[in-house]
Amino acid sequence: MSVDKDTVRRIARLARLKLEEERVEPMMAELNGILEWVEQLKEVNVEGIEPMTSVVAHRLKMREDVVTEPNNADALMVNAPGAADHFFVVPKVVE
Repeated sequence: MSVDKDTVRRIARLARLKLEEERVEPMMAELNGILEWVEQLKEVNVEGIEPMTSVVAHRLKMREDVVTEPNNADALMVNAPGAADHFFVVPKVVE
């Protein structure tokens, strides 16, 4: 896949970038270079490799799910403009 001048102009317009005409040609070369690099990445064999979210292996710290606040739903609903069964009542916004 290659990017032509019209595509560069369209991308710039969609990104709301003001791209001067003399910058279209160099930008086209840069975008085509990036796409060539992505094509090279497709050639890498990743069979059997686990997906990862970080280059450093770590686990999230877990904690016990313990209730620390008393049940004070009545006190929380005192200032609510509208309430029903400990739920806030709001106007319908979607028809």
